[in-house]
Amino acid sequence: MQFKEKIAIVTGGTRGIGKAIVLELAKNGCHVAFNYNKNTDAANALIKEIESLGRKAVSFQVNAASFEGAKNMVKEIKDTFGKVDFLINNAGITRDKLLALMGENDWDEVISTNLKSVYNFSKSVITLMIKQKAGSILNITSVSGLMGMAGQVNYSSSKAGMVGFTKALAKEVGKANITVNAIACGFIETDMTSGLPQEYKDKMIEMIPVRRFGKPEEIAKVAAFLLSDDAKYITGQVISVDGGLAM
Repeated sequence: MQFKEKIAIVTGGTRGIGKAIVLELAKNGCHVAFNYNKNTDAANALIKEIESLGRKAVSFQVNAASFEGAKNMVKEIKDTFGKVDFLINNAGITRDKLLALMGENDWDEVISTNLKSVYNFSKSVITLMIKQKAGSILNITSVSGLMGMAGQVNYSSSKAGMVGFTKALAKEVGKANITVNAIACGFIETDMTSGLPQEYKDKMIEMIPVRRFGKPEEIAKVAAFLLSDDAKYITGQVISVDGGLAM
């Protein structure tokens, strides 16, 4: 119960890595707020699962790319719980195409959802955390932002931007007892990767030293550590959880 009575916001919290983080934090005592884009049934099911653990949960149907949506969501969470201890910027999409075939919307949607959302929510919580003189922000980025992936110019750019955001913000707010870190995920078993052709998956597994995709729960465990008091002297860091892919 290391997070007893702590309040966490997780963006994109209803599936995959986001859902695993939500449940890991709840199991460790957190009350959790999360946003989702479309799937109300999944959001309601997750709330019931969190409440079954004895924690409080609230969900918001908010587009993470909307600054006003993020600001209003954070205000309502502050009004409900009185504080925000953790922000996990996890919302993300892909629109994979070679640059020669990539439309402007493919670029704009990925940058807005993956990168602008980080600004939206971080901007909305940072003054509150500074006043509290406590808090942690964790950005869920990707090895695609560290090494680049063909067919992912938009996604790689958004995830690389998250790395720069993490390091810059960590330098701004460290004196206020706020940590800012990131996890660079490798290939994880989620809806996002389930649609990949099997031939491509097999090729990627050959490139991963541990010879498998990761599980969302493995990301969630590292996330919980980076948010915990055990990691208070860690900030501005990007921790790769990728089975060795990006070495």
